[in-house]
Amino acid sequence: MKVSEIKVDDLANYCRVDFEQLEGDEKQIETNNFTMFLKVAKEFIKNYTGLSEKQIDEHEDFTIVVYILVNDMHDTRTFTIDKSNLNVVVSTILGFHNNNLL
Repeated sequence: MKVSEIKVDDLANYCRVDFEQLEGDEKQIETNNFTMFLKVAKEFIKNYTGLSEKQIDEHEDFTIVVYILVNDMHDTRTFTIDKSNLNVVVSTILGFHNNNLL
């Protein structure tokens, strides 16, 4: 799966959020949160590696990075990613593709 193919529903399922059980504004709030989490995760990958959106789409291993980052943001309810406290899998995958070596 390419990063561009990831949908909000996929991320919600991964984070064990059942949109069917949400009522009223809760569903819209969660949808907005996951939309933002997805955007932040993609931007983080691009900034960390120096790759473009098109280039990150060429590497399917970035898909799991997006899922892990989104899950972490969802669990902590933050829209930021702490570079000094990255998951080992995320750090390893991003390191494989890092063009920002300075």
